[in-house]
Amino acid sequence: METFPKIISVDDHTVEPAHVWRDRLPSRYADSGPRIVRAPLKEMTFLGGKFAPVMGAKGDDGPVGDWWVYEDLHRPLTRLDTAVGYDRDEIKLEIITYEQMRPGSFSVPDRLADMDVNHVQSALCFPTFPRFCGQTFTEAKDRELGLLGVRAYNDWMVEEWCGPEAHGRLIPLTLVPLWDAELAAAEVRRNAARGVRAVAFSEIPPHLGLPSIHTDEWDPFLAACDETGTVIAMHIGSSSKMPSTSADAPPAVGSTITFANCCFSMVDWLMSGKFERFPNLKVMYAEGQIGWIPYILERADVVWEENRGWGGVADKVHRPPSELFTDHVYGCFFDDAFGLRNLDAIGVGNVLYETDYPHSDSTWPRSREVGEAQMGHLAPDVVDRIVRGNAIDLLGLTEDGLWAGA
Repeated sequence: METFPKIISVDDHTVEPAHVWRDRLPSRYADSGPRIVRAPLKEMTFLGGKFAPVMGAKGDDGPVGDWWVYEDLHRPLTRLDTAVGYDRDEIKLEIITYEQMRPGSFSVPDRLADMDVNHVQSALCFPTFPRFCGQTFTEAKDRELGLLGVRAYNDWMVEEWCGPEAHGRLIPLTLVPLWDAELAAAEVRRNAARGVRAVAFSEIPPHLGLPSIHTDEWDPFLAACDETGTVIAMHIGSSSKMPSTSADAPPAVGSTITFANCCFSMVDWLMSGKFERFPNLKVMYAEGQIGWIPYILERADVVWEENRGWGGVADKVHRPPSELFTDHVYGCFFDDAFGLRNLDAIGVGNVLYETDYPHSDSTWPRSREVGEAQMGHLAPDVVDRIVRGNAIDLLGLTEDGLWAGA
């Protein structure tokens, strides 16, 4: 292509600096709130979609790295958290320290520099330690501390990560206390008042021990998103259960089928009736790719047309699921040539581009080249919509693709 639009990535990641909760929580939580401890690794496995690290004691043998410690949780920083800049064959499941990371993982100036290298103008970033929708705080024992932890993260996200130093190029994505829909609604409104237009949520809440979207339990939260124009962003793995086939399946199996939870989740939403009850609601699937979408829409329409009477949806889903998809759902991809060849069956207005920096799947620093290779058959105006235009509209950005704040 002669020109390729500046990318607005709707799925990158931040690795939270060590001070995020230390600086924002009351002093009484100094020994129980999230904090960084440098310690050896005793063992670490990632099989059957389950990540299982064990922290060693001071003086034990084993590689030393930085760990987030929170109540009884010990979660290490790993090379998979920040893999850009390393040869693919050198990326392993290993513990690391902040000094062993690419600084753009946690430093705003360095992140902007790495975005420049990658032809990226703006980026929406998912969390690391809280996990993709704040499950870490949902699983904690102390609910008061958990709520403070969620709010502290959101304040850091808005005021520092996306603060003046970012010049509007970093787009805030906030968390909610998933254990209480009323509190979640209040947090959506608190952040919407300062210009936030995206909130993280779980692709399959029952995997977290939470109600499904087929209940009315989430309605206060959904109403708040509907009223404020806040898009619900669901990342693969945001149900703490990555797809796999067996307890001993290697990570490569799960990595190949990461889209599966997005697929299941999208059918949930299309058959839930929520899009008709909350007509302004928008949802997006980060890192889910898009090539699987046409078949699911075709099948969902057939089921709705032929089986809605006994299928339990006749009284709440009054339009074909494919129509609901067009009005409410966005698929996000970073490397999906097949999906782009079938764009007509998905919809130009329902597709967003991403780079996944700094994860191991990231196309950094070649996101422009990947996009040019896979979108070369598309008209320039279509490319512009996919790479930036749809994100501008969905996230309420300026015409220049920047976050304007409150």
